[in-house]
Amino acid sequence: MSPATTPASGKDFFKLHPIDFSKAYEKLFTRWGPQGWWPADTQIEIVAGAVLAQATSWKNAARAVANLKSRGLLEDTCDSLHALLELPLPELAEAIRPSGYFRQKSGRLHRLMRFLADNLGSPPWKIPTSQASQWRERLLNLNGLGPETVDSILLYGFDLPCFVVDAYTRRMLLRHGMISDQTSYEEIRFMFEDALPRRSEIYNEYHALIVRLGKEHCRRNACCTDCPILA
Repeated sequence: MSPATTPASGKDFFKLHPIDFSKAYEKLFTRWGPQGWWPADTQIEIVAGAVLAQATSWKNAARAVANLKSRGLLEDTCDSLHALLELPLPELAEAIRPSGYFRQKSGRLHRLMRFLADNLGSPPWKIPTSQASQWRERLLNLNGLGPETVDSILLYGFDLPCFVVDAYTRRMLLRHGMISDQTSYEEIRFMFEDALPRRSEIYNEYHALIVRLGKEHCRRNACCTDCPILA
C-alpha cells in the first residue's frame, strides 16, 4: 500500500494538497457530472426527508419517507399537508420508525410542518432569496433542527443558496489540513460560500459531489488512487 493510501500517513500527505474549492468543484463535476440530488417527487417530501435523514442512513430515511408517501401525506397540496398535521403523533412516529429516533423525529417533523403552514400557507412554498438568512435563523430556532438539516431544507427544498456541511465535508477538509477538529459548522460553511458564486445550483451539486467523493475515495480509510481532487 502506498503512503498516499495509508491511514497513518494520510494526514501528512493531504496537508501537502490544500483544496482550491472552485477547481475541486470543476474536477468533481467533470469526473461524475450532475448527481440528481435530492431524490424526491415533491417539495414537502424533500423537507420531510431532511428531518428523517438526521442521524441515520439515507436508506433508512427513504423507508420512512415511503411510508408517509403511501399514505398520501407528502403531496404539495393543502389536503395532504392538513392530513399530515392532523395525524396523531403516535401514528406519525410509527410510520417513520425506520428512520430511528422516531418519537423525537415525529415531534420535529410536526413542528416544522406546522411552522411552514402557519407562515407560508399550503405547499409548494416559496421564500425570496433576499430572505434566506432571515428564514435560516427562524428555522434554527425550532427545537431539534440543526444547521445541516436547516441548510438541506433551504437548499434542496427551497432552492436557496445555503451550503450544506456534513461529515464527508469535514473529513475531506481535515485530511487536507484546512480545518481542525474544533472548526465550527458555520466557519466551514463560510469557507465555501466565500469561495464560490452564490448560486444554489452550484451548492446543490457540490454537496452531492462531496458525498460521492466521501463514499468512493475519502472514506474512513482513504483511497487516494484516482481521486478527482488530486488529479
